[in-house]
Amino acid sequence: MTTTIPTSGVAGGDDHPGLPARTVPVPTVPVCADRLAGLDDGRVSVPCYDRAALVPAVVHIGVGCFHRAHQELYFDDLARRGETAWGVTGVGLHSPEMGEVLTQQDNLYTVLVRDETEDRVRVVGALTRYLFAPEDPAEVLRTLADERTRLVTLTITGSAYPSQEVDPADPAVRADVETPDTPGTAFGYLVQALDLRRRAGLPAFTVLSCDNIQGNGAVTRAAVVSTARLRDPELADWIERHAAFPSSMVDRITPETTATTRELLAEEYHVEDRWPVVTEPFSQWIIEDSFSAGRPPLDAVGARFVDDVLPYEVMKARLLNGAHSALGCLGALAGYTTSHEAMADPVVRQFVAGYLREASAVLPMTVPGIDLDAYCQTLLRRFANPRVGDQLSRLCRRGSTKLPSYVFPTLQQALEQDRPRAHVVLAVAAWLRYLHGVDHSGSRYEVSDVRAEELRELVLAGGCDPRPVLQGAPDLFAALADDPRLADELSLALTALQAGPHAAAAALSAAGKTPTSGGAPQPARQQPPTRARRRPDPTVQAPASRPREVGTALTRRGRR
Repeated sequence: MTTTIPTSGVAGGDDHPGLPARTVPVPTVPVCADRLAGLDDGRVSVPCYDRAALVPAVVHIGVGCFHRAHQELYFDDLARRGETAWGVTGVGLHSPEMGEVLTQQDNLYTVLVRDETEDRVRVVGALTRYLFAPEDPAEVLRTLADERTRLVTLTITGSAYPSQEVDPADPAVRADVETPDTPGTAFGYLVQALDLRRRAGLPAFTVLSCDNIQGNGAVTRAAVVSTARLRDPELADWIERHAAFPSSMVDRITPETTATTRELLAEEYHVEDRWPVVTEPFSQWIIEDSFSAGRPPLDAVGARFVDDVLPYEVMKARLLNGAHSALGCLGALAGYTTSHEAMADPVVRQFVAGYLREASAVLPMTVPGIDLDAYCQTLLRRFANPRVGDQLSRLCRRGSTKLPSYVFPTLQQALEQDRPRAHVVLAVAAWLRYLHGVDHSGSRYEVSDVRAEELRELVLAGGCDPRPVLQGAPDLFAALADDPRLADELSLALTALQAGPHAAAAALSAAGKTPTSGGAPQPARQQPPTRARRRPDPTVQAPASRPREVGTALTRRGRR
């Protein structure tokens, strides 16, 4: 196989920039089992273990980019250490495309790890099989019920989980109950498989959610047990007694794969991969030490087993995820498209640093082994990594789900304690302004949120008065909706944003110190950042006015 790369001259490339461009064929090696030897040139790390010897003890439901950049690498690390007991079977629920690509590549894929100065390329081999549930639900159930299956991991997105128990009126839940051999949800598959195991006298497997929701173990348990109880109370009781549902916290920034990633691998490393993954060096996996069918030795490859995951979940949600939402909304309003572009602006970076300072000051609990100042500095470096290129549109997606989970709890505690909060207030105001769908220069963008239209109408109705949206969406704002201080501070922040996001953030930096009362930014003259902006929509009037840090814990003595 070959790919072509452009040059600037017939013979000398960039030495002859005035000559016509041409392309040079470069041989590429497809990622597949019988071509791995062709990739092992010292620049691409390939699995040298016997993949056929891996015991399929893990089933992962929801094989997307994040899973392939995170959990799968831990199991690959185990296999590279000679631990063959934890091979992985992947299961897809909604889209067949991932399975089609993985099948063509013998379930191998490439991970491109990028830090500020260099790349590391790795082919991952611990995933030995892929099943698409809608096409073959019986095989998925057989695999889950197989006595060799000991652990089921999940990345099915937070929106797939019920807030408490499952809704029996939901058509997918009805399928789980009425036609259990063709379930409608991931939880239906788990319940039916656990029932098959119970009937066969096999132990219950462990279910380990890796989705970004607080208390994901308890939430998963509630979903599985309530589904089972709709079918058979005795089955539900058996699951409660015998199955383990540990919580976990996962962290690794993983942007969406683009054509640029594929082209880079082909041009620089001669790797032909239809769906590679790009990610950062940092990776963290905190797992509650509670297993029902044996514990994989993930602590040997950087994961950390703890008695209580909650402090780490809260830290990540309120600091990393909260700051991501703040950066995404303010950066998008300023016309930036990626996190590193926005973080290269000193004003935006100072705004994010101020947000982290305020959020870390009101964390409701200590986080064992973590130096919060060092953790926040690490976040700033990660957000600014110019070679990962995380899209701000990804950070802004599902804001009506993210803000109540990641930002509003910080704001609530800052109000209750009367602590500095101006950066947090501006982050909320930036989200409300982001819902307009138009940045400060007049360029349109898509707001990806199931409640976008509803919330946009409320925001537009209020202008700089946030009360219509605060009162009109009480399920989002809860107690915040009735706090007159927040309404006043948000009004000031929305007014400041009329001069532009850069000006509003700069006003906070100019103040130097956030007042205890919140100190919403005052309007200031907009100083646009010097960078290429999105082309304005002419139909819209502009508004007025290192080695991979696996399982890193930043301690007070430094990294470990």
